[in-house]
Amino acid sequence: MSLVPSSNLALHRFATGLAACTLVLIFVGGLVTSTGSGLAVPDWPLSYGMLMPPMVGGILYEHGHRMVATAVGMLTIVLAVWLWRRESRHWVRRLGVLALAAVIAQGVLGGITVLFLLPTAVSVAHAGLAEIFFCLTVALAVFTSPWWQRTAGALDDRESPSLRALAGITTAAIYLQILLGAVMRHTGSGLAIPDFPLAYGGIVPPFFTRQIAFHYAHRVGALAVTALVVWVVARILRRHGGETGLVRPALVLAGTLILQILLGAETIWSSRGVLPTTLHVAGGAATLAASLVLTLRVRRLLPATPRRTSPAAIAQAASD
Repeated sequence: MSLVPSSNLALHRFATGLAACTLVLIFVGGLVTSTGSGLAVPDWPLSYGMLMPPMVGGILYEHGHRMVATAVGMLTIVLAVWLWRRESRHWVRRLGVLALAAVIAQGVLGGITVLFLLPTAVSVAHAGLAEIFFCLTVALAVFTSPWWQRTAGALDDRESPSLRALAGITTAAIYLQILLGAVMRHTGSGLAIPDFPLAYGGIVPPFFTRQIAFHYAHRVGALAVTALVVWVVARILRRHGGETGLVRPALVLAGTLILQILLGAETIWSSRGVLPTTLHVAGGAATLAASLVLTLRVRRLLPATPRRTSPAAIAQAASD
């Protein structure tokens, strides 16, 4: 029987639904780039001066993206108001307001991207802010969950680096990897290295251009992220294998990473086919979300500093 009031449970389910809708929005935004439809609608906030233009060609993707973004924005308003009226924790209420501010800023940044004809810096910032907003919705879903509200106590973590630090670094590395991917996409560098897993038949490209450098940096980043994910998942399975609150998100993180690697390979092998390329974008966001959930749960269960056993307790244990 749940110890969480039904109203709070409904709030958590709504926050989870918003996070899921945001992932759909990221997928739809990826479709815009994958199909080259970023300027299919040249004006903003209207589309060809209309609220609903003919949904044909690239307009379907670009205006469809705007419609999904509007729906997500409306849902974020509902969540922010709901949190402000029903949530007792001040910091969670403020996080809801921050999410609302982020989605508004994201809408404006999307408009600037169109009006200024897709400048790389603004397009990358638009992609990066989308991931930050997604992380905020995921965090709100975690903080309002029954697991978070009923979990108390802490596990021991005596290894170095601490699991808190390792999980946080992994999440940050995944976010940076997504930014590298956005730079690669928005500079047209997706096929600058046309083969995989090698690069022009070797481990290192035989020559470098600006686009090859962006692409190769993304591949090196993928190796770094893989190493970090393997490290943090192995640590959890080895030291905290009985804690389902950590094991489950760790396994999800491992699964999303494997899928993301396969999608990245298929993106190259299909010469940036629309579906695998767009799924790769969404897969990056899903991997980031899984890592964030794991990081937040680690911070919930583990103390900021390892608990130290007193000399008296050590002596008592020795005598036993």
